[in-house]
Amino acid sequence: MTSHIFDFLRGALIQYGYWAVAVTLLLENTGVPLPGETILLLASFLAYSEHSLRLPWIIVVATVAATAGDNLGYILGHRGGRPLLERYQNIFRIRTEVLEHGERMFERYGAVTVFFARFVFGLRIIAGPMAGVLRMPWRKFVVANFFGAALWVSVISAAGYLFGQHWARLLRNLERFNIAIVVVAILIVGVLWWRNRRKRPSR
Repeated sequence: MTSHIFDFLRGALIQYGYWAVAVTLLLENTGVPLPGETILLLASFLAYSEHSLRLPWIIVVATVAATAGDNLGYILGHRGGRPLLERYQNIFRIRTEVLEHGERMFERYGAVTVFFARFVFGLRIIAGPMAGVLRMPWRKFVVANFFGAALWVSVISAAGYLFGQHWARLLRNLERFNIAIVVVAILIVGVLWWRNRRKRPSR
């Protein structure tokens, strides 16, 4: 299942490029459970390995999309209120514990929660709508949302790109490992063949 998802996301990135990054992050931050973090990592890796995308543009596009998505989520939550949040919970089967935990964090830490919610998958999806439902001041939300998005996107993108830098070395090590396995297998087969031949009675 994981390999199929990986192949699908890779194909989407190759075919649609930055649009795939933008749409996925926009929808995820609006409140739709999509693998935003995964596609961001993969896009950054492809930027290093295949040069079809550029890391600075990935960061810019992803930051704008994530910021816009959270603002859309905020508007939806602000207008729909708690009934919308409850319907949202039922549609996407989000656990009540996640919503209650997020609500406690918003009530206690306010805009700081918006900033750090980026780094937690469950909270990242509900951060915008919940901020709207709880009537967080929009100006505070916008500032925390933007800086949180910029930091999260930069960290994830850098991680994907740095992983790409070691990908070639990993492939070389795997090739050496495979060669070593073949050599060891040949030696084992040779030893077994030699011992078996010695045990045969001479005619």
